[in-house]
Amino acid sequence: MNANAASAANLTGVWRGRYVYPHHLGEVSFLATLIETATRLTGTVSEPVGAAAGAGIDATLAGDRTGSIVSFVKTYQDLARFPDPVEYNGTLSADGMEIRGTWLIRGHALRGTFVMARPARSHASVSRKVTERA
Repeated sequence: MNANAASAANLTGVWRGRYVYPHHLGEVSFLATLIETATRLTGTVSEPVGAAAGAGIDATLAGDRTGSIVSFVKTYQDLARFPDPVEYNGTLSADGMEIRGTWLIRGHALRGTFVMARPARSHASVSRKVTERA
């Protein structure tokens, strides 16, 4: 898929990813469900916590996509524990299967990197559905 095709690919679907803290402070895996309508992104994010089944931290996301540029803000549901939103800015890969970029928590001047990818089947299924609707 070329860059124009990646820009046309709809981001709706399930994405698996991880974000990395600076200075080797660790990384966190997450599962995101994105919904793209025109250039608008919405969705949910779940981050596992500990070994307990079903335990996790949930958040919502809202943002935009212009061509291969993807940006969104993640807001945790537990504002008492995680009051600051997290800004994500990334670039969609040429094949439309990966978003890679940086994250920032302004209130703490804390920043790092992230990568998220969708399973090949999810992408094929979404592409087929988008094509069928067109």
